[in-house]
Amino acid sequence: MPREYFDVYLGTDCVPVTEVPLSDSQIRPPHEIVPMLIGSTVEAIERELVLQTLARCHGNRTHAARLLGLSVRTMRNKIRQYATDGVDIPAHN
Repeated sequence: MPREYFDVYLGTDCVPVTEVPLSDSQIRPPHEIVPMLIGSTVEAIERELVLQTLARCHGNRTHAARLLGLSVRTMRNKIRQYATDGVDIPAHN
């Protein structure tokens, strides 16, 4: 995703992926990632993606929703369900 997307839509409330340093050992090609996901439900993968995006956006739900292509209402409903399920939700900083 181009850097401009973060500047225009997310401002400084969301840390672009390029600003989060990854060591060589953390970078995995798709042929290694997909096998790690096998056996997980789509719901569990989606929940993890939403929560990690929310954490990356410092708890800003609007920005995380935009980054994921979700409406704010959908994001709010997902977070409400996760909280009901006992999942820790990243707080807004």
